[in-house]
Amino acid sequence: MVKAPLTRLLALVCLACLLPLTASAQTKIRIATEGTNPPFSIIDASGEVTGFDVDIAKALCAKMQTECEIVEQDWDGIVPSLLAKKYDAIVASLNITEDRKNVVAFTKPYYRSPSVFVVRKGFDAKDVSPKALTGKPVGVQTATNHSAFLEDKYHRSIVRLYNTVADAYRDLSAGRVDYVLYDKLAVYDWLKSPEGQCCEIAPTELADEAYFGSGVGIALRKGDDALVKRFNDALDGIVKDGTYAKINAKYFPFPVF
Repeated sequence: MVKAPLTRLLALVCLACLLPLTASAQTKIRIATEGTNPPFSIIDASGEVTGFDVDIAKALCAKMQTECEIVEQDWDGIVPSLLAKKYDAIVASLNITEDRKNVVAFTKPYYRSPSVFVVRKGFDAKDVSPKALTGKPVGVQTATNHSAFLEDKYHRSIVRLYNTVADAYRDLSAGRVDYVLYDKLAVYDWLKSPEGQCCEIAPTELADEAYFGSGVGIALRKGDDALVKRFNDALDGIVKDGTYAKINAKYFPFPVF
């Protein structure tokens, strides 16, 4: 490893002194979510970000008695922007995986959901093994644990990457792909929409922890242990006082935690 010159090291130290304080020392916490992942985060007619993730974030902030600001961030940049200190936490249905734990800190899970293939109604999807999907077009959102899983395990399929899952759904509806891989709870919500009437969930659920993790958690910068504890304590609090159950019931007819 090449050592940096002393002057460069001093410059970096000085630069670090000028960086903002961590969220645990601030009066306001900035929280990022995606905004294109219903029912977890979606921009409503007024231009405001709403959804399950947003309601959970607001409930946690209320329990912490802390002012929070919800920030919309595209998926590709959601972790890099956290590391760049553009915000303090991510509440955006981010699966807790070993790879991600090498980069960010996580709270305990705040919900769990398996991954599933969604197909057009009447399509034979009893077998969704890599062998069965050889040569078949499969849609998936880019830069996700789902895309990594497909590229590693289904490399004989025709994997088509999309900027958003909504784009993948449109191609599924139009017959340009035969399968879309995504989170079951998000797929469940889409199937209730007019656009989702074309399709259904394949019977096999995928739960490879190496790719899909041990649940969905709130991501923070490594070293921000005080803020991780505050979020964990707040999560325990909203579960205990019934707030979590009310939010759960607003979006899903079954428990997700």
